[in-house]
Amino acid sequence: MTKPAVLVIDDEVRSQEALKRVLGEEFDVFTASGADSAWHLLERERVEVILCDQRMPGETGVDFLKRVRESWPETVRIIISGYTDSEDIIAGVNEAGIFQYVTKPWEPETLLVIVREASRLYRLQDENQAASLEIKLDSDRLGQVVAKKRKALKNRFGFDRLLCSDSSPLKSAIELARRIAGYDIPVLITGESGTGKELLARALHYNSHRGEKPFVVENCGALPDTLLESELFGTKRGAFTGAMEDRIGLFEQASGGTIFLDEIGDTSPAFQVKLLRVLQEGEIRPLGARTPRRIDVRVIAATNRDLEADVAEGRFRRDLYYRLAGLRLHVPPLRDRPMDLPLIALRLVEQAARAFNKRIIAVAPEVLVRFKDYDWPGNVREMQNEISRMVALAEGDSLGLDLVSPAVREKKAAPLIAIEPFAAPPSAGPLKDHVERLEERLIAEALRRHRHNISRAAEELGLSRVGLRAKLQRYGLERLN
Repeated sequence: MTKPAVLVIDDEVRSQEALKRVLGEEFDVFTASGADSAWHLLERERVEVILCDQRMPGETGVDFLKRVRESWPETVRIIISGYTDSEDIIAGVNEAGIFQYVTKPWEPETLLVIVREASRLYRLQDENQAASLEIKLDSDRLGQVVAKKRKALKNRFGFDRLLCSDSSPLKSAIELARRIAGYDIPVLITGESGTGKELLARALHYNSHRGEKPFVVENCGALPDTLLESELFGTKRGAFTGAMEDRIGLFEQASGGTIFLDEIGDTSPAFQVKLLRVLQEGEIRPLGARTPRRIDVRVIAATNRDLEADVAEGRFRRDLYYRLAGLRLHVPPLRDRPMDLPLIALRLVEQAARAFNKRIIAVAPEVLVRFKDYDWPGNVREMQNEISRMVALAEGDSLGLDLVSPAVREKKAAPLIAIEPFAAPPSAGPLKDHVERLEERLIAEALRRHRHNISRAAEELGLSRVGLRAKLQRYGLERLN
C-alpha cells in the first residue's frame, strides 16, 4: 500500500533532515525550502499533511497555510514555531485552520503521533465534501474547487500513469481495466507487495462514473476483527466502552464512490462472513445499531496471497471469493517486467529530485543495466527507496554506478535470515513451546520478505511497531535489524 505523503516546509536543511528521519519510515516525505517551491509541489503531488515552519524568508508559515486552505482545504495543516508567546501566531493559527500548533524543540515520538493523527483525519474526510470543511465559500467557488481537484486527481491517477512498455505483461491488465472501468463490476487485484495494486485501483475509480465521489482505502490485514468492523461499518454511541459518539464507517464515507479493501486475504473467517453479507445485501449494520443502512459503493479488493489456493484449502470463503472476483487483474512483479524498469526508474528519479530540490538530468546506462539484472523482491517500493537514497547522496546532476547500493550492484538480495523448515511438533513437550517456535519463524520470515523493515513486517503480522520490537527482543532477532 502507498505511504501517506507529507510535505515539510523549512528553510533550514538540518530541520528538513531531522523531520525526514522521524517521519520517513511511515510516510513519503517531500521537502520544500519556501512557499513558492511548496506551492508548485502541491500542484503536482497529492499531499495529506503539511508541516510548515513559521519563520521563513518572505511569506510566514501561517500566511502560506491560509492560501493552502483555500485551494487544498482537505490537506491537514501543522505549524511549527519556536515563538510560543506570539498572539499574532495564535490568531493566525485559527484563521488558517491549523490542525496542530507544535512548539520547538519538539519531541520525535510526540510529533510522529501528531502526524499519524493528522493523516488519519485526512483519510476519514469525505473527499467529495473536503473542499467545504471549515471554510465559507459561495457555491460557485466551491464547485470550481471541487472540479479542479477532481480533474487533478484523474490526471494523477489515470491509466497512462501506470508505466509499462508495449511488450510488458502488465499491458493486458491495464487494457482490461480500462475497458471495464465504467461498469460496477467488483474487481480483485492480485500481486506481490509493492507492485502498485492501489495505483491500478485508483485508476479504475477515477476513470469510472464514480470518479467524482470518494475513493476510500483500508488495509484489512493490519487490524483485528473488532477494530476492522468499526472502521468499515461504523459505530453507534455506547456500543462499547469509550464509544462516546456515533462514528461513520468507511463504507458510508465512500457513498457513491469506491472502497479499496487491501490485503483482503489476511482477514479472519469470522470477518469474511460479515463482509459477505454486506456484499450480498448491499447494506451495513454499524456496531451497536439495531437497523441496517443501505450503501452504494463499488468494491475493489487486493491481496498478495494466492486466494484460489486459500479457497481450496479452506482458509478463504469460496462464496466471498466469487463476490469479490467479478474480474481478476494481476499485477506482475518487477522481476517479470524488465522491459518496464527504465521507464519506472526514470519516473522515480524525477519524483525524488523534485522532493529533494535537486537537479538530476542523467542516469548512467550501467545503472539501468544493474537495475534490470536485480530481482527487486520489494518491487516498486524497494526501487523507490533505492532511488531516493541515490538522489539524496548525489553531489552532481547525474546518478552513477557508485551510488547504487551493494545489494543491487552485486545483483543479490540483502542477507536473509536462515530459517529451518518447520516440521510437525513431536507429541512430547508443552504446546506453548511449539507455538513460540512457530511465532518466531513467522516473524523471521516476515522480516525477510520486507528486507528487515519493521513497519512493513509489523503491518503484515497485525502488530504494532512497539509490539513487534518486543517480540524481536524476546526471540533474539533484534540484532538482525
